Amino acid sequence: MDMKKMMKEARKMQAELSRAQEEVAELEAEGSAGGGVVRATASGAGVLLSVTIDPEVVDPEDVPMLQDLVLTAVNEALGAAAEVASARMNAVTGNMNLPF
Repeated sequence: MDMKKMMKEARKMQAELSRAQEEVAELEAEGSAGGGVVRATASGAGVLLSVTIDPEVVDPEDVPMLQDLVLTAVNEALGAAAEVASARMNAVTGNMNLPF
């Protein structure tokens, strides 16, 4: 393979990688806990976007349970976002394990 062709391929992959990173930053993933009474949404960039709590689950006598549900939902959303982001980036890099 000649050097010009190799450089052209590298630039093409870099452009595809950049585009994939933009797509990943815009994607959203959701996690839930307690049968959906607590929901969290995270971006592909690992940012928590929202937390929704069903008012019926709010019990002032059992705040620790609510805290656990929120923690579970947030961690599930962040994990789902990371999985989707990883899959998208691997589709571009061919599983070359490049740092992003």
